[in-house]
Amino acid sequence: MNTPAMAITPPAQAPALVAAFDTIAAVDLGSNSFHLMVARVTGSELQVIDRLREPIRLGAGLDGDGNLTPAICADALACLRRFGERLRRLPAGAVRAVGTNALRLAANSERFLADAQRALGHPIEVVSGVEEARLIYLGVAHSIPDDGRQQLVIDIGGGSTEMIIGRHYQPLRLESLYLGCVSHSQRFFGDGRITAARLRDAELAALVELEPIISDYRALGWERAIGASGSMVAVADALRVAGLANGGITASGLRQLRKRVLKLGRVEKLSQLQVRADRLPVFMGGLAIVTALFEGLGLAQLEISDGALRQGLLYDQLGRIHNADIRDLTVAQLARRYHVDGAHARRVARTLQRCLGMVGAAWELTDPHHARLLTWAAQLHEIGLDVAHAQYHKHGAYILEHADLAGFSRQEQHQLALLVRVHRRKFALTEFATLADDTRRSLTRQAVLLRLVVALHRSRAALRLPRFTLHAAGNTLTIDFPPGWLERHPLTGADLAQEAQFLAAAGFTLRVEGG
Repeated sequence: MNTPAMAITPPAQAPALVAAFDTIAAVDLGSNSFHLMVARVTGSELQVIDRLREPIRLGAGLDGDGNLTPAICADALACLRRFGERLRRLPAGAVRAVGTNALRLAANSERFLADAQRALGHPIEVVSGVEEARLIYLGVAHSIPDDGRQQLVIDIGGGSTEMIIGRHYQPLRLESLYLGCVSHSQRFFGDGRITAARLRDAELAALVELEPIISDYRALGWERAIGASGSMVAVADALRVAGLANGGITASGLRQLRKRVLKLGRVEKLSQLQVRADRLPVFMGGLAIVTALFEGLGLAQLEISDGALRQGLLYDQLGRIHNADIRDLTVAQLARRYHVDGAHARRVARTLQRCLGMVGAAWELTDPHHARLLTWAAQLHEIGLDVAHAQYHKHGAYILEHADLAGFSRQEQHQLALLVRVHRRKFALTEFATLADDTRRSLTRQAVLLRLVVALHRSRAALRLPRFTLHAAGNTLTIDFPPGWLERHPLTGADLAQEAQFLAAAGFTLRVEGG
Protein backbone atom coordinates (compact mmCIF):
# COMPACT_ATOMS: atom_id res chain seq x y z
CA MET A 1 0.00 0.00 0.00
CA ASN A 2 1.54 3.31 -1.07
CA THR A 3 1.06 6.12 1.41
CA PRO A 4 2.43 9.60 1.98
CA ALA A 5 5.15 9.99 4.54
CA MET A 6 3.91 13.13 6.29
CA ALA A 7 1.03 15.64 6.07
CA ILE A 8 -1.40 13.49 8.03
CA THR A 9 -4.64 14.51 9.69
CA PRO A 10 -5.29 11.88 12.37
CA PRO A 11 -8.80 10.91 13.46
CA ALA A 12 -10.16 13.19 16.17
CA GLN A 13 -10.48 10.33 18.64
CA ALA A 14 -6.91 9.05 18.21
CA PRO A 15 -5.05 9.57 21.50
CA ALA A 16 -1.65 11.25 21.40
CA LEU A 17 1.07 8.60 21.39
CA VAL A 18 4.36 10.47 21.81
CA ALA A 19 5.18 13.14 24.37
CA ALA A 20 6.93 16.35 23.33
CA PHE A 21 10.50 15.18 23.94
CA ASP A 22 13.36 17.62 23.44
CA THR A 23 15.77 14.80 22.49
CA ILE A 24 14.97 11.66 20.49
CA ALA A 25 17.04 8.76 19.20
CA ALA A 26 16.92 6.09 16.50
CA VAL A 27 18.59 2.68 16.56
CA ASP A 28 18.93 0.72 13.32
CA LEU A 29 19.72 -2.98 13.77
CA GLY A 30 20.72 -3.60 10.16
CA SER A 31 21.93 -6.83 8.62
CA ASN A 32 25.43 -5.42 8.09
CA SER A 33 25.82 -2.86 10.89
CA PHE A 34 24.12 -1.26 13.87
CA HIS A 35 23.59 2.50 13.97
CA LEU A 36 22.58 4.91 16.72
CA MET A 37 21.58 8.51 16.01
CA VAL A 38 20.55 11.06 18.64
CA ALA A 39 18.90 14.36 17.71
CA ARG A 40 17.68 17.48 19.50
CA VAL A 41 14.12 18.54 18.65
CA THR A 42 13.64 22.23 17.89
CA GLY A 43 10.06 22.82 16.84
CA SER A 44 9.65 20.93 13.57
CA GLU A 45 13.40 20.62 12.99
CA LEU A 46 16.01 18.09 14.10
CA GLN A 47 19.64 18.72 15.01
CA VAL A 48 21.79 15.58 15.10
CA ILE A 49 24.00 15.67 18.19
CA ASP A 50 25.49 12.16 18.27
CA ARG A 51 26.10 9.15 16.00
CA LEU A 52 27.48 5.69 16.70
CA ARG A 53 28.07 2.81 14.29
CA GLU A 54 29.34 -0.72 14.85
CA PRO A 55 29.90 -3.41 12.16
CA ILE A 56 27.61 -6.09 13.58
CA ARG A 57 26.81 -8.45 10.67
CA LEU A 58 23.60 -10.16 11.72
CA GLY A 59 23.07 -11.23 8.11
CA ALA A 60 26.32 -13.19 8.17
CA GLY A 61 25.47 -14.71 11.53
CA LEU A 62 22.63 -16.98 10.40
CA ASP A 63 23.41 -20.70 10.59
CA GLY A 64 22.13 -23.47 8.32
CA ASP A 65 18.85 -23.65 10.24
CA GLY A 66 18.24 -19.92 9.93
CA ASN A 67 19.13 -19.16 13.55
CA LEU A 68 21.38 -16.35 14.73
CA THR A 69 24.51 -18.01 16.07
CA PRO A 70 25.53 -17.60 19.73
CA ALA A 71 28.64 -15.68 18.62
CA ILE A 72 26.75 -13.05 16.60
CA CYS A 73 24.13 -12.75 19.36
CA ALA A 74 26.89 -12.07 21.90
CA ASP A 75 28.45 -9.39 19.68
CA ALA A 76 25.06 -7.79 19.01
CA LEU A 77 24.06 -7.73 22.68
CA ALA A 78 27.41 -6.22 23.69
CA CYS A 79 26.89 -3.47 21.11
CA LEU A 80 23.34 -2.81 22.30
CA ARG A 81 24.53 -2.54 25.90
CA ARG A 82 26.96 0.17 24.74
CA PHE A 83 24.17 1.93 22.88
CA GLY A 84 21.96 1.51 25.94
CA GLU A 85 24.51 3.31 28.08
CA ARG A 86 24.28 6.32 25.72
CA LEU A 87 20.47 6.19 25.81
CA ARG A 88 20.08 5.59 29.54
CA ARG A 89 18.87 9.11 30.30
CA LEU A 90 16.27 9.22 27.53
CA PRO A 91 12.72 8.45 28.71
CA ALA A 92 10.50 5.68 27.40
CA GLY A 93 9.06 6.65 24.05
CA ALA A 94 11.95 8.91 23.05
CA VAL A 95 13.83 6.05 21.38
CA ARG A 96 12.76 4.05 18.33
CA ALA A 97 14.74 0.94 17.55
CA VAL A 98 14.04 -1.29 14.55
CA GLY A 99 15.37 -4.54 13.13
CA THR A 100 15.38 -5.25 9.41
CA ASN A 101 16.01 -8.18 7.07
CA ALA A 102 18.19 -10.42 9.28
CA LEU A 103 15.64 -10.23 12.11
CA ARG A 104 12.80 -10.78 9.65
CA LEU A 105 14.49 -14.02 8.60
CA ALA A 106 15.99 -15.34 11.84
CA ALA A 107 14.10 -18.32 13.23
CA ASN A 108 15.15 -17.40 16.77
CA SER A 109 14.50 -13.68 16.46
CA GLU A 110 11.91 -13.60 19.25
CA ARG A 111 14.35 -15.04 21.77
CA PHE A 112 17.10 -12.69 20.60
CA LEU A 113 14.78 -9.65 20.73
CA ALA A 114 13.87 -10.34 24.35
CA ASP A 115 17.57 -10.22 25.29
CA ALA A 116 18.23 -7.30 22.94
CA GLN A 117 15.52 -5.14 24.49
CA ARG A 118 16.93 -5.73 27.96
CA ALA A 119 20.41 -4.80 26.72
CA LEU A 120 19.24 -1.62 24.97
CA GLY A 121 16.72 -0.62 27.63
CA HIS A 122 14.07 0.23 25.01
CA PRO A 123 11.60 -1.74 22.84
CA ILE A 124 12.80 -3.04 19.47
CA GLU A 125 10.40 -3.35 16.53
CA VAL A 126 10.91 -5.53 13.46
CA VAL A 127 9.66 -3.78 10.32
CA SER A 128 8.60 -5.27 7.00
CA GLY A 129 10.62 -4.65 3.87
CA VAL A 130 8.05 -2.20 2.53
CA GLU A 131 7.99 -0.28 5.82
CA GLU A 132 11.79 -0.23 5.77
CA ALA A 133 11.58 1.29 2.27
CA ARG A 134 9.15 3.98 3.46
CA LEU A 135 11.43 4.96 6.34
CA ILE A 136 14.48 5.05 4.07
CA TYR A 137 12.68 7.34 1.64
CA LEU A 138 11.64 9.61 4.49
CA GLY A 139 15.25 9.82 5.68
CA VAL A 140 16.64 10.54 2.21
CA ALA A 141 13.91 13.05 1.33
CA HIS A 142 14.79 15.08 4.44
CA SER A 143 18.52 14.98 3.69
CA ILE A 144 18.42 16.53 0.19
CA PRO A 145 17.00 19.78 -1.20
CA ASP A 146 13.40 19.28 -2.34
CA ASP A 147 13.37 20.58 -5.92
CA GLY A 148 10.04 18.97 -6.82
CA ARG A 149 11.48 16.40 -9.20
CA GLN A 150 10.30 12.78 -9.15
CA GLN A 151 13.11 10.74 -7.65
CA LEU A 152 14.30 7.16 -7.49
CA VAL A 153 15.89 6.22 -4.16
CA ILE A 154 17.86 2.98 -3.81
CA ASP A 155 19.30 1.58 -0.58
CA ILE A 156 21.42 -1.58 -0.62
CA GLY A 157 21.42 -3.10 2.84
CA GLY A 158 23.11 -6.16 4.22
CA GLY A 159 20.19 -8.48 3.43
CA SER A 160 17.77 -6.52 1.27
CA THR A 161 17.62 -3.74 -1.30
CA GLU A 162 14.90 -1.11 -1.05
CA MET A 163 13.77 0.84 -4.12
CA ILE A 164 11.39 3.77 -3.92
CA ILE A 165 10.02 6.26 -6.43
CA GLY A 166 8.60 9.39 -4.86
CA ARG A 167 8.10 13.12 -5.05
CA HIS A 168 8.64 15.56 -2.18
CA TYR A 169 8.08 13.49 1.01
CA GLN A 170 5.56 11.14 -0.58
CA PRO A 171 6.60 7.68 -1.81
CA LEU A 172 4.69 6.60 -4.90
CA ARG A 173 6.10 3.08 -5.28
CA LEU A 174 7.85 0.97 -2.64
CA GLU A 175 9.70 -2.31 -3.11
CA SER A 176 11.99 -4.45 -0.98
CA LEU A 177 14.03 -7.16 -2.69
CA TYR A 178 15.80 -10.10 -1.08
CA LEU A 179 19.15 -8.85 -2.30
CA GLY A 180 21.85 -7.58 0.05
CA CYS A 181 25.59 -6.97 0.14
CA VAL A 182 26.22 -9.49 2.94
CA SER A 183 24.30 -12.41 1.43
CA HIS A 184 25.54 -11.64 -2.09
CA SER A 185 29.18 -11.38 -0.98
CA GLN A 186 28.96 -14.67 0.91
CA ARG A 187 27.35 -16.41 -2.04
CA PHE A 188 29.77 -15.34 -4.77
CA PHE A 189 32.96 -14.13 -3.07
CA GLY A 190 33.01 -16.02 0.21
CA ASP A 191 36.57 -17.32 -0.23
CA GLY A 192 37.91 -13.88 -1.21
CA ARG A 193 38.56 -14.68 -4.90
CA ILE A 194 37.34 -12.22 -7.53
CA THR A 195 37.02 -13.52 -11.10
CA ALA A 196 35.20 -12.26 -14.18
CA ALA A 197 32.90 -15.29 -14.15
CA ARG A 198 31.99 -14.85 -10.47
CA LEU A 199 31.37 -11.15 -10.86
CA ARG A 200 29.12 -11.67 -13.88
CA ASP A 201 27.24 -14.46 -12.09
CA ALA A 202 26.68 -12.12 -9.15
CA GLU A 203 25.41 -9.37 -11.47
CA LEU A 204 23.07 -11.76 -13.31
CA ALA A 205 21.70 -13.10 -10.02
CA ALA A 206 20.92 -9.54 -8.97
CA LEU A 207 19.27 -8.86 -12.33
CA VAL A 208 17.04 -11.90 -11.84
CA GLU A 209 15.78 -10.41 -8.56
CA LEU A 210 15.28 -7.01 -10.20
CA GLU A 211 13.55 -8.30 -13.34
CA PRO A 212 9.93 -8.45 -12.03
CA ILE A 213 9.88 -4.74 -11.12
CA ILE A 214 12.08 -3.12 -13.77
CA SER A 215 9.38 -2.48 -16.38
CA ASP A 216 6.97 -0.95 -13.82
CA TYR A 217 9.68 1.31 -12.41
CA ARG A 218 10.84 2.48 -15.82
CA ALA A 219 7.21 3.15 -16.82
CA LEU A 220 6.60 5.27 -13.71
CA GLY A 221 9.90 7.04 -14.31
CA TRP A 222 12.10 9.46 -12.40
CA GLU A 223 14.04 12.64 -12.99
CA ARG A 224 16.66 12.11 -10.34
CA ALA A 225 18.34 8.95 -9.01
CA ILE A 226 19.76 8.83 -5.48
CA GLY A 227 21.74 6.12 -3.75
CA ALA A 228 21.84 5.62 0.01
CA SER A 229 23.54 3.18 2.38
CA GLY A 230 27.07 1.99 3.05
CA SER A 231 27.39 -0.01 -0.16
CA MET A 232 26.52 2.99 -2.31
CA VAL A 233 28.89 5.23 -0.36
CA ALA A 234 31.69 2.63 -0.55
CA VAL A 235 31.36 2.29 -4.33
CA ALA A 236 31.25 6.08 -4.76
CA ASP A 237 34.35 6.46 -2.56
CA ALA A 238 36.21 3.79 -4.55
CA LEU A 239 35.37 5.62 -7.79
CA ARG A 240 36.62 8.88 -6.33
CA VAL A 241 39.85 7.37 -5.00
CA ALA A 242 40.51 5.74 -8.39
CA GLY A 243 39.89 9.05 -10.15
CA LEU A 244 36.90 7.62 -12.03
CA ALA A 245 34.25 10.04 -10.73
CA ASN A 246 34.17 13.34 -8.87
CA GLY A 247 31.09 12.50 -6.86
CA GLY A 248 28.32 9.93 -6.89
CA ILE A 249 28.34 6.90 -9.19
CA THR A 250 28.41 6.91 -12.99
CA ALA A 251 27.92 4.11 -15.52
CA SER A 252 31.26 4.81 -17.18
CA GLY A 253 33.03 4.88 -13.81
CA LEU A 254 31.51 1.53 -12.86
CA ARG A 255 32.81 -0.09 -16.03
CA GLN A 256 36.34 1.08 -15.23
CA LEU A 257 36.03 0.06 -11.57
CA ARG A 258 35.01 -3.48 -12.61
CA LYS A 259 38.23 -3.78 -14.59
CA ARG A 260 40.31 -2.64 -11.63
CA VAL A 261 38.77 -5.00 -9.08
CA LEU A 262 39.14 -7.91 -11.51
CA LYS A 263 42.80 -7.04 -11.95
CA LEU A 264 43.26 -7.02 -8.15
CA GLY A 265 41.67 -10.48 -7.99
CA ARG A 266 41.34 -10.72 -4.19
CA VAL A 267 38.96 -9.10 -1.72
CA GLU A 268 41.75 -8.12 0.68
CA LYS A 269 43.51 -6.21 -2.14
CA LEU A 270 40.52 -3.87 -2.42
CA SER A 271 42.17 -1.92 0.39
CA GLN A 272 44.25 -0.38 -2.41
CA LEU A 273 41.05 1.43 -3.39
CA GLN A 274 40.83 2.64 0.24
CA VAL A 275 37.86 0.41 0.97
CA ARG A 276 37.48 0.37 4.77
CA ALA A 277 38.60 -2.80 6.50
CA ASP A 278 35.11 -3.48 7.91
CA ARG A 279 33.60 -2.95 4.43
CA LEU A 280 36.00 -5.32 2.60
CA PRO A 281 34.04 -8.57 3.23
CA VAL A 282 30.83 -7.14 1.70
CA PHE A 283 32.14 -4.71 -0.92
CA MET A 284 31.99 -7.06 -3.92
CA GLY A 285 28.40 -8.08 -3.29
CA GLY A 286 27.44 -4.42 -3.11
CA LEU A 287 29.37 -3.60 -6.30
CA ALA A 288 27.65 -6.42 -8.20
CA ILE A 289 24.21 -5.18 -7.09
CA VAL A 290 25.03 -1.57 -8.01
CA THR A 291 26.21 -2.68 -11.46
CA ALA A 292 23.05 -4.74 -11.98
CA LEU A 293 20.91 -1.76 -10.97
CA PHE A 294 22.63 0.46 -13.51
CA GLU A 295 22.23 -2.19 -16.22
CA GLY A 296 18.63 -3.13 -15.47
CA LEU A 297 17.31 0.40 -14.91
CA GLY A 298 19.42 2.05 -17.61
CA LEU A 299 20.98 4.47 -15.12
CA ALA A 300 23.63 6.93 -16.22
CA GLN A 301 24.45 8.27 -12.77
CA LEU A 302 23.42 8.23 -9.11
CA GLU A 303 23.74 10.97 -6.54
CA ILE A 304 24.72 9.87 -3.04
CA SER A 305 22.71 10.86 0.02
CA ASP A 306 23.71 10.45 3.65
CA GLY A 307 20.05 10.02 4.58
CA ALA A 308 19.02 6.51 5.54
CA LEU A 309 16.69 4.44 7.70
CA ARG A 310 17.88 5.99 10.97
CA GLN A 311 17.09 9.53 9.74
CA GLY A 312 13.71 8.26 8.56
CA LEU A 313 13.03 6.88 12.03
CA LEU A 314 13.83 10.26 13.58
CA TYR A 315 11.52 12.14 11.22
CA ASP A 316 8.79 9.56 11.66
CA GLN A 317 9.17 10.05 15.42
CA LEU A 318 9.00 13.81 14.90
CA GLY A 319 5.74 13.34 13.01
CA ARG A 320 4.29 11.40 15.93
CA ILE A 321 5.38 14.13 18.34
CA HIS A 322 3.46 16.65 16.23
CA ASN A 323 0.43 14.34 16.01
CA ALA A 324 1.08 13.44 12.37
CA ASP A 325 1.30 9.68 12.74
CA ILE A 326 1.36 7.84 9.40
CA ARG A 327 -0.36 4.89 11.10
CA ASP A 328 -3.53 6.93 11.59
CA LEU A 329 -3.67 7.64 7.87
CA THR A 330 -2.97 3.99 7.07
CA VAL A 331 -5.88 2.87 9.27
CA ALA A 332 -8.22 5.48 7.73
CA GLN A 333 -7.26 4.38 4.21
CA LEU A 334 -7.77 0.72 5.06
CA ALA A 335 -11.19 1.44 6.55
CA ARG A 336 -12.22 3.24 3.36
CA ARG A 337 -10.85 0.48 1.13
CA TYR A 338 -12.91 -2.17 2.95
CA HIS A 339 -16.04 0.00 3.23
CA VAL A 340 -16.15 0.07 7.02
CA ASP A 341 -19.23 1.64 8.61
CA GLY A 342 -17.46 4.75 9.93
CA ALA A 343 -20.26 5.94 12.22
CA HIS A 344 -20.44 2.58 13.97
CA ALA A 345 -16.64 2.36 14.28
CA ARG A 346 -16.55 5.82 15.88
CA ARG A 347 -19.21 4.84 18.42
CA VAL A 348 -17.22 1.74 19.36
CA ALA A 349 -14.01 3.77 19.62
CA ARG A 350 -15.57 6.41 21.88
CA THR A 351 -17.03 3.83 24.24
CA LEU A 352 -13.74 1.93 24.30
CA GLN A 353 -11.84 5.03 25.40
CA ARG A 354 -14.47 5.64 28.08
CA CYS A 355 -14.06 2.07 29.38
CA LEU A 356 -10.28 2.28 29.24
CA GLY A 357 -10.41 5.41 31.35
CA MET A 358 -12.31 3.53 34.06
CA VAL A 359 -10.20 0.35 34.23
CA GLY A 360 -6.84 1.36 32.71
CA ALA A 361 -5.07 1.78 36.04
CA ALA A 362 -6.43 -1.44 37.56
CA TRP A 363 -5.53 -3.43 34.45
CA GLU A 364 -2.17 -1.71 33.83
CA LEU A 365 -3.32 -0.31 30.48
CA THR A 366 -2.13 3.26 31.01
CA ASP A 367 0.49 3.43 28.25
CA PRO A 368 -0.76 5.76 25.46
CA HIS A 369 -0.07 2.95 23.01
CA HIS A 370 -2.83 0.86 24.63
CA ALA A 371 -5.37 3.57 23.86
CA ARG A 372 -4.06 3.99 20.31
CA LEU A 373 -4.10 0.24 19.57
CA LEU A 374 -7.69 -0.06 20.82
CA THR A 375 -8.73 2.91 18.69
CA TRP A 376 -7.24 1.30 15.60
CA ALA A 377 -8.92 -2.01 16.47
CA ALA A 378 -12.27 -0.22 16.81
CA GLN A 379 -11.81 1.43 13.42
CA LEU A 380 -10.91 -1.84 11.71
CA HIS A 381 -12.72 -4.60 13.59
CA GLU A 382 -15.28 -4.99 10.78
CA ILE A 383 -13.04 -4.87 7.69
CA GLY A 384 -13.62 -8.59 7.16
CA LEU A 385 -17.30 -7.91 6.37
CA ASP A 386 -16.17 -6.74 2.93
CA VAL A 387 -15.06 -10.34 2.27
CA ALA A 388 -17.97 -12.23 3.84
CA HIS A 389 -20.19 -11.99 6.91
CA ALA A 390 -19.50 -15.55 8.02
CA GLN A 391 -16.26 -15.66 10.04
CA TYR A 392 -15.61 -12.01 9.21
CA HIS A 393 -13.41 -11.58 12.28
CA LYS A 394 -11.04 -14.18 10.80
CA HIS A 395 -11.07 -12.50 7.38
CA GLY A 396 -10.26 -9.17 9.00
CA ALA A 397 -7.40 -10.65 11.02
CA TYR A 398 -5.91 -12.22 7.89
CA ILE A 399 -5.98 -8.90 6.05
CA LEU A 400 -4.29 -7.08 8.93
CA GLU A 401 -1.67 -9.79 9.41
CA HIS A 402 -0.59 -9.85 5.76
CA ALA A 403 -1.20 -6.36 4.33
CA ASP A 404 1.58 -3.80 3.94
CA LEU A 405 0.59 -1.25 6.59
CA ALA A 406 2.69 1.90 6.41
CA GLY A 407 4.07 2.95 9.78
CA PHE A 408 3.35 -0.34 11.56
CA SER A 409 5.98 -2.72 12.87
CA ARG A 410 5.41 -6.44 12.51
CA GLN A 411 4.66 -6.68 16.22
CA GLU A 412 2.04 -3.91 16.04
CA GLN A 413 0.41 -5.50 13.00
CA HIS A 414 0.25 -8.87 14.73
CA GLN A 415 -1.29 -7.38 17.87
CA LEU A 416 -3.88 -5.46 15.86
CA ALA A 417 -4.74 -8.59 13.88
CA LEU A 418 -5.15 -10.56 17.13
CA LEU A 419 -7.58 -8.01 18.59
CA VAL A 420 -9.71 -8.19 15.45
CA ARG A 421 -9.47 -11.99 15.36
CA VAL A 422 -10.87 -12.44 18.90
CA HIS A 423 -13.32 -9.54 19.10
CA ARG A 424 -16.37 -11.83 18.71
CA ARG A 425 -17.55 -15.41 19.14
CA LYS A 426 -15.25 -17.84 20.97
CA PHE A 427 -12.38 -16.11 22.77
CA ALA A 428 -9.51 -18.06 21.16
CA LEU A 429 -6.79 -17.68 23.80
CA THR A 430 -4.54 -20.07 21.87
CA GLU A 431 -3.94 -17.21 19.41
CA PHE A 432 -2.01 -15.41 22.19
CA ALA A 433 0.22 -18.35 23.11
CA THR A 434 3.39 -17.13 21.36
CA LEU A 435 3.37 -13.69 22.98
CA ALA A 436 5.64 -12.75 25.87
CA ASP A 437 3.91 -12.89 29.27
CA ASP A 438 3.52 -9.13 29.76
CA THR A 439 2.28 -8.59 26.21
CA ARG A 440 -0.13 -11.53 26.45
CA ARG A 441 -1.67 -10.23 29.70
CA SER A 442 -2.01 -6.71 28.31
CA LEU A 443 -3.44 -7.77 24.95
CA THR A 444 -5.97 -10.23 26.39
CA ARG A 445 -7.29 -7.48 28.67
CA GLN A 446 -7.56 -5.10 25.72
CA ALA A 447 -9.39 -7.84 23.83
CA VAL A 448 -11.88 -8.24 26.70
CA LEU A 449 -12.65 -4.50 26.59
CA LEU A 450 -13.10 -4.57 22.81
CA ARG A 451 -15.42 -7.57 23.04
CA LEU A 452 -17.50 -5.92 25.78
CA VAL A 453 -17.91 -2.69 23.82
CA VAL A 454 -18.77 -4.50 20.58
CA ALA A 455 -21.49 -6.37 22.51
CA LEU A 456 -22.84 -3.09 23.91
CA HIS A 457 -23.10 -1.67 20.38
CA ARG A 458 -24.44 -4.80 18.71
CA SER A 459 -27.71 -3.09 17.76
CA ARG A 460 -25.63 -0.72 15.54
CA ALA A 461 -28.17 2.01 16.29
CA ALA A 462 -27.10 5.50 17.24
CA LEU A 463 -28.24 4.59 20.74
CA ARG A 464 -26.88 6.69 23.56
CA LEU A 465 -25.58 4.31 26.19
CA PRO A 466 -26.34 5.13 29.82
CA ARG A 467 -23.75 6.36 32.30
CA PHE A 468 -22.63 2.88 33.33
CA THR A 469 -19.58 2.27 35.50
CA LEU A 470 -16.91 -0.33 34.93
CA HIS A 471 -14.57 -1.86 37.53
CA ALA A 472 -11.72 -4.35 37.09
CA ALA A 473 -10.09 -6.58 39.68
CA GLY A 474 -7.83 -9.38 38.50
CA ASN A 475 -9.69 -11.25 35.77
CA THR A 476 -13.07 -9.95 36.90
CA LEU A 477 -14.85 -7.11 35.14
CA THR A 478 -18.01 -5.59 36.65
CA ILE A 479 -20.33 -3.34 34.65
CA ASP A 480 -23.02 -1.49 36.58
CA PHE A 481 -26.00 0.10 34.77
CA PRO A 482 -28.49 2.67 36.12
CA PRO A 483 -31.66 1.18 37.63
CA GLY A 484 -34.19 0.03 35.04
CA TRP A 485 -31.98 0.44 31.97
CA LEU A 486 -31.42 -3.27 31.27
CA GLU A 487 -35.12 -3.97 31.79
CA ARG A 488 -35.85 -1.52 28.99
CA HIS A 489 -33.10 -3.06 26.80
CA PRO A 490 -33.45 -6.84 27.25
CA LEU A 491 -31.59 -7.64 24.01
CA THR A 492 -28.48 -5.89 25.30
CA GLY A 493 -28.84 -7.89 28.51
CA ALA A 494 -29.00 -11.12 26.52
CA ASP A 495 -25.90 -10.11 24.50
CA LEU A 496 -23.98 -9.43 27.71
CA ALA A 497 -25.06 -12.76 29.21
CA GLN A 498 -23.77 -14.57 26.15
CA GLU A 499 -20.52 -12.59 26.27
CA ALA A 500 -20.11 -13.55 29.94
CA GLN A 501 -20.18 -17.22 28.86
CA PHE A 502 -17.54 -16.66 26.16
CA LEU A 503 -15.29 -14.85 28.65
CA ALA A 504 -15.78 -17.49 31.35
CA ALA A 505 -14.37 -20.13 29.00
CA ALA A 506 -11.26 -17.94 28.65
CA GLY A 507 -10.80 -17.46 32.40
CA PHE A 508 -12.48 -14.05 32.76
CA THR A 509 -15.57 -13.16 34.77
CA LEU A 510 -18.06 -10.55 33.53
CA ARG A 511 -20.54 -9.37 36.15
CA VAL A 512 -23.54 -7.31 35.06
CA GLU A 513 -25.22 -5.33 37.83
CA GLY A 514 -27.99 -2.74 38.14
CA GLY A 515 -30.66 -2.43 35.52
